Amino acid sequence: MVRYNADVRNSMLESAQRIIVAIIFLALGGIALVGAQSAGFHLSAADGVSPQAFVRAAQGTEIALISGHAGNDSGAVCEDDDGTVTLTEASINSQVADSAAERLQRAGAHVTILNEFDPRLDNLKADVLLSIHADSCIDASGYKAAVHTFSAIPNTDEVLLACIAREYPAATGLPHHPNTVTHNMTEYHAFTTIAPTTPAAILELGFLGGDRATLEGNPDIVAAGVANSILCFLRGDVLTPEPQPDANADTELGGSETP
Repeated sequence: MVRYNADVRNSMLESAQRIIVAIIFLALGGIALVGAQSAGFHLSAADGVSPQAFVRAAQGTEIALISGHAGNDSGAVCEDDDGTVTLTEASINSQVADSAAERLQRAGAHVTILNEFDPRLDNLKADVLLSIHADSCIDASGYKAAVHTFSAIPNTDEVLLACIAREYPAATGLPHHPNTVTHNMTEYHAFTTIAPTTPAAILELGFLGGDRATLEGNPDIVAAGVANSILCFLRGDVLTPEPQPDANADTELGGSETP
């Protein structure tokens, strides 16, 4: 009986030790995973978008996103041959703005999503403002971005533009669409409403026609491009703006943004 009790006790001790070792390994693995995510290393999701890690430069920052046309109109509208509406710009803008805001919040920022003519734009002070739009339903492809022609902080705004030029196409695979930035973009109404010290840009995510598969089918990838562009700016990753050819050329093609 004594030997039996000793064997049972030893077996229980061994089991307890194995449980303790397993718990220690799980805890160390969890710590390593959190550390890797904080350092920017993480697994990609099924759609190819990595979960957003904490970004020290974003902690406590104030970011404003305008969901283009929200609270005002539908923006560009795509219809089928029967005249049935199949897609609206405002719906794409809203979905991307929501997803980008979630990523930026995970990075540590405080994010406010605004309507097109939101009263909170009046003298808005933020670390960065980005207005999110999409272009028309024509069979064309590419993104474009612009800052205020008469910016009070042109060098800062150009850095934001350079971050978009680097990060957005890298995430989405969409090319820059030359020669289609309009005066409605470079003189966008919000630029003259916000505080002149707020860095700001307007981004046309792509064309609802030629880029529909990306904009409608993979909005999280598009949102990652938006968030990465802003995080690049907050980190100061781009110190010397990279020029975009014909960035301010005014043409009749595209440009669904609200004047």
